[in-house]
Amino acid sequence: MSGQGSAPRRFVPPLRGEVEAECFDHPLLAPFGCWRALLEALQWPDMAALNAAVAVAGKWFVRQDEALLADGLHYEQRIAAGAIATREANWHDFFNALVWARYPAIKRALNARQCAAIAEVGTRQRNRAQQALTQFDESGLVVRVRDRALLAAWDAHDWRTLFVDQAAAWQRGEMAVAASVGHALLEQCLLPGRRIVGKALVVVASDDAAAITQVVQAISEGRVLQQAAELRPLPLAGIVGWHRQQDSGFYADADYFRPRRAGRVYPPPLRAQA
Repeated sequence: MSGQGSAPRRFVPPLRGEVEAECFDHPLLAPFGCWRALLEALQWPDMAALNAAVAVAGKWFVRQDEALLADGLHYEQRIAAGAIATREANWHDFFNALVWARYPAIKRALNARQCAAIAEVGTRQRNRAQQALTQFDESGLVVRVRDRALLAAWDAHDWRTLFVDQAAAWQRGEMAVAASVGHALLEQCLLPGRRIVGKALVVVASDDAAAITQVVQAISEGRVLQQAAELRPLPLAGIVGWHRQQDSGFYADADYFRPRRAGRVYPPPLRAQA
């Protein structure tokens, strides 16, 4: 997700007390602004404080320890029963909690699909749909467009056209990130200037709420996320104003703004109901 050409390394976030305050200004974190104090706090919340601050109807965050894991349930099955296993003092799981609170309908739809797959193939293997669901859960975005024609450059990985020539479309909200779903993606915002790549489901809709509603329906009905190739990579640093650099040579970096692979074709966008 960092866009580097070498083999990906496991992302290691900074310690809580070492995070620079400017990181929380990243546009990807804007939907979570109501929890800014929780993000900036020097101390980690315990489970009681987390559940009080980040409430999710019918779900609760529970400390992941050996006693919890001894129940023999799969992580997703435990969520279906109401308990979201959460590691203490852990940015990855902390952001997962925020996504649950901000986009509960999306998270519930993902969990229901995961549980259905577990019932079908068991807990010792994963099918393509589970891989796609997990990738969206970790790195996913909902991107809203008001005109499908705006996707032509994205289809071709013509990044300069998408981000530079169509910059006004981003600024006017004709194309926008409607939901920041991937908690692993949010975690990467903790390093200032990091160039990150999201994996997007795209919806033609007039507003963000309609786009999110359509994604929830599509996930629930199995119309999307049957395989990871459905997801469109979006180099987020290219969006106007989303990175401190963006000079004339920025978009020429093919290691980050990668060309489309031969034969790669993206599915048509979802379309919100009028």
